[in-house]
Amino acid sequence: MERKIGLIVNPIAGMGGRVGFKGTDGWNIVEKAMKLGAKPWSQDRATRALKKLSPLKDEIELITYPGDMGENVVFKCGFKPKVIGRLNSERTTSEDTKQAAKEMLKLGVDLILFVGGDGTARDIYDAIDLNGVVIGIPAGVKMYSAVFASSPEAAGKLAVKYLKGEIRDTVEREVMDIDEEKFRQGVFAVRLYGYLRIPFNKKYIVGGKSPTSINERLNQEAIAVEVIENMEDDCYYIIGPGTTTKMILKKLNCDYSLLGVDIVYRGELVGKDLNESQILEIIKDKQAKIVVSPIGGQGYVFGRGNQQISPKVIREVGGKPNVIIVATQQKIIPLRGRPLLVDTNDKKLDEDLSGWYKVVIGYKESLMYKVVPG
Repeated sequence: MERKIGLIVNPIAGMGGRVGFKGTDGWNIVEKAMKLGAKPWSQDRATRALKKLSPLKDEIELITYPGDMGENVVFKCGFKPKVIGRLNSERTTSEDTKQAAKEMLKLGVDLILFVGGDGTARDIYDAIDLNGVVIGIPAGVKMYSAVFASSPEAAGKLAVKYLKGEIRDTVEREVMDIDEEKFRQGVFAVRLYGYLRIPFNKKYIVGGKSPTSINERLNQEAIAVEVIENMEDDCYYIIGPGTTTKMILKKLNCDYSLLGVDIVYRGELVGKDLNESQILEIIKDKQAKIVVSPIGGQGYVFGRGNQQISPKVIREVGGKPNVIIVATQQKIIPLRGRPLLVDTNDKKLDEDLSGWYKVVIGYKESLMYKVVPG
């Protein structure tokens, strides 16, 4: 029997990442992001997932929504979809996402693939609750929800295995609600919003992002002292988001943006809450290094919540040799040996960034840890 799969693309998902925004919920934010040079990337993410579905092209019925919500990318990838629904405007809204999911459920799809971030996941939950099976293709700035595959390719592979019956089990995973206004102000306010059903296979799904616990503070301080003692005088340090990395700035008595990207030079703050172009302007033709910490529970070094540190930025600093990874032991231990991940949306760069890193886990303490493409 022919299996049915739905595809919903949020065209604006993740656009704010490289320009330093903490999300793109709402067209007013999208317009600001575009003025700063933000480019859509959800179509690319959808393409990467659909390529893994190509072997099933003649065995499935692919149902999608018009234009950039799925139709365009599906035809581009060589599928002959059933296009349903109607868009009232070129500017898609959360209501379009909800309506698409409801219509697909009525048509009896076996699986819904959706491209977006936490906001899109919340829309899907509002529309179908636990009445269907979904897989999130990660494309948002904020992805605290546990319904996303580890990468677009992983989403495609997981979908194939589920549609072929090689994976039958489904689990209920968390959809998290982030207060985006507070998030932009550097305040982390998150609550459980609901649950969605996803096919279960730990190889393709990462855990939900976990907030930092108070017990990690001493470990973070030790890491900060170690990094500061090894800072070079003529080097600019790009400090990624998170409580572990920002402890470095606190120890230097510098101002900082908890959820943004900052730069220090000779112990002084030279740029706060920067976007991609601002980072590139500061470090152009200068020696620079990147200090990042993996997202707790997921293990992403690049590609989740720090898209300002883009492929251009990473290449400008010289790539892997100038990337410093710091992580508390409380973040490393739950990974149970699983490698850290990179997903910059640049396949060649992800491969170049792969390999073994000396990860700073304390004062005069480090361990060798492997990084692979997500």
